[in-house]
Amino acid sequence: MKTTARNQLAGTIDSVTSGPVTTQVSVTLPGDHQVVATITTAAAERLNVQRGKKAILLVKASAVVLVTDFDGCSLSARNQFRGTISRLERGAVSSLVELTLPGDTKLVSTATNDAADALSLSVGMAATAVFKAYSVMVAVAT
Repeated sequence: MKTTARNQLAGTIDSVTSGPVTTQVSVTLPGDHQVVATITTAAAERLNVQRGKKAILLVKASAVVLVTDFDGCSLSARNQFRGTISRLERGAVSSLVELTLPGDTKLVSTATNDAADALSLSVGMAATAVFKAYSVMVAVAT
């Protein structure tokens, strides 16, 4: 499968909670990281999502927000992963930031250069990747 989404995360579905409109799908990645996706119930039925099934999760880098200091704040976004910046590639307008999580799972985020400068992002720095469950696309083999 080829896709433009920078984050292609392979894992195993470990829970599915369906409602009349949306379904919450929890997927465990290597390193025991759990990603939550919210998809329509119609899509969940079409994909036949079920516990134990392998899944690929797609998250655009632009949907991943980097946080360097929560300062006691809580966020409503379900997916929050602490890691270390392992790559920082600066472009003319924006920067690509790769965060390595424990267990070697990698997440990619994009940020404007102004935002990267405001956060003083650098390789080796601790950061947290945050993205909403609604930002996660789910793919399964049929």
